[in-house]
Amino acid sequence: MRQGAKGFAGAGGTGTGRDGTGAGGGRGPARSGVRSGGADAAPGRDDAVRSEHTRGEPPAVLPRPRTPLQRSSVRGQVLAALRTALVTGDLRPGAVYSAPVLAERFGVSATPVREAMQQLTLEGAVEVVPNRGFRVVERGDRELAELAEVRALIEVPVMLRLAATVPAERWAGLRPLAEATVRAASSGCRATYAESDRAFHRAVLALAGNEQLVRIAEDLHRRAQWPLAGSAPGVRGRAELIADAHEHTALLDALTVGDLDVVRSLVGEHFNGAG
Repeated sequence: MRQGAKGFAGAGGTGTGRDGTGAGGGRGPARSGVRSGGADAAPGRDDAVRSEHTRGEPPAVLPRPRTPLQRSSVRGQVLAALRTALVTGDLRPGAVYSAPVLAERFGVSATPVREAMQQLTLEGAVEVVPNRGFRVVERGDRELAELAEVRALIEVPVMLRLAATVPAERWAGLRPLAEATVRAASSGCRATYAESDRAFHRAVLALAGNEQLVRIAEDLHRRAQWPLAGSAPGVRGRAELIADAHEHTALLDALTVGDLDVVRSLVGEHFNGAG
């Protein structure tokens, strides 16, 4: 989906759709795809079902969505492209984007774009602007420092425990992921590096066997990768990305030998660099 993100360059401003609906409008909700009946339905079945649920019980038969897999795929692809555009800065902090305009760039309807933007709203990446669309949240140095502090509070104790308990051969299995971050950094593509960076950290924390930890840490990590307000797209240069990536291999070395002091130091520095 890297290709899809390129269309965002220059797409900022107060974009609204051709119908003027913005993000919250549209000429009506998309069809739910729930079938109310069919030729093979037994006579009187709907009436019977309704009569069985007059006391507020949930219906016993689940509705059948028309094309759930295809819809989910489109929404997921749009969400991935929007996340990439956030990391690269193609979706500019402070700019307002409407679902219909973005949908036209993707070549899809406004519904999956609006749904993806609503997910980004829950993640804190954008905020709703009534009758206009979605504004990309502007972040400053203070928020980035707060994210680094919270990440350190969560991850440092876990990594120190893992360094003392995980055998060296388990760490060796993560070596390809650490090396992949170096290759991604060498490409100079911030989005590619961001994805490989999260993959490495996710694999390290997964050794703790706590899925909730992994999910929360990934959310914080993703937020830390969004550009600051006023920064130009792609502000982190190739050299900076490479230096950040090499911290992964150094951290893996320290974890392998159980050097707790080095682990503590490296993780703190890495988070402060928004890696």
